[in-house]
Amino acid sequence: MTSKFIYVLTLAAVLVTAASCSKDDDGEGGGIILGGVTLSNDYTKRIEVPELKNGNIFIQHSTKIGADSVMTYCLEYDRTKWHSRWVAFRFDGTTRQKRVSRKDYNIKPQYPADPKLASNYAIEDDASFNGYNHGHLCASADRLFSREGNDQTFYMTNMSPQNGNFNSNYWSVLENLVQDRGRDASFADTLYVCKGGTIENKQFLTRVASGRIVVPKYYFMALLKVKNGAYSSIAFCMEHKDYGRNSPSRSEMSKHAMSVDELEEFTGINFFHNLPDKAEIAVETNYSISAWGL
Repeated sequence: MTSKFIYVLTLAAVLVTAASCSKDDDGEGGGIILGGVTLSNDYTKRIEVPELKNGNIFIQHSTKIGADSVMTYCLEYDRTKWHSRWVAFRFDGTTRQKRVSRKDYNIKPQYPADPKLASNYAIEDDASFNGYNHGHLCASADRLFSREGNDQTFYMTNMSPQNGNFNSNYWSVLENLVQDRGRDASFADTLYVCKGGTIENKQFLTRVASGRIVVPKYYFMALLKVKNGAYSSIAFCMEHKDYGRNSPSRSEMSKHAMSVDELEEFTGINFFHNLPDKAEIAVETNYSISAWGL
């Protein structure tokens, strides 16, 4: 590793550490205007949050842990597609903890309308996906650090219409890998996660719920980890279909791996743009399958 690259990683670590310790990381600050929507300056500057698209709606959900406000996840909602463009969150010393179980299926509505979304843009409680599963974007098992936080993962803005076999038997293998890595403090001090389904033209299959909600053609993840000030990233993208097998091996996920740069080109989403430019370029260009346990 060259001295220049070490410098870039060190610079990124210093800036990220300052952000994570500052009031601006989780506080309730002022706002900026994006496409006519007032946004929180603080949450949009977090490392896991991609660059926002004009006209979309930014939403963050938080929960109280003691006296602290902890972000459960945030998302960018496209009101013309009735679907989130992405969801973003992190595993760290607080959010990697497992303190609760999944929301009780007997609690109704199972999938409530998002209380932070205006009713004229929101999908109603428990809306039918016409045979598709209500697939979590931020998985229920990603957020087990608080009861409120887990319940928030069931909001309709966090739901995506997914093929049942894909949701429970294929995509879940990659989700389980991310959860294992995120909860392993020896692997990462912080693991930043951005997940979603493609919703742009020619990147969705059809519409459900009376022709409103798009069904993504592909699902993706962009991952960035920091350990002892060193950064690395990897991305995944897979076609949304029935793969015809149960419980594939984790090694099979490697065929869906790519660099974050490649995923950005495919989706049009600028991931981890809050890193300093030089650090972003350095960590998004390359990836290592073995370093992520595949």
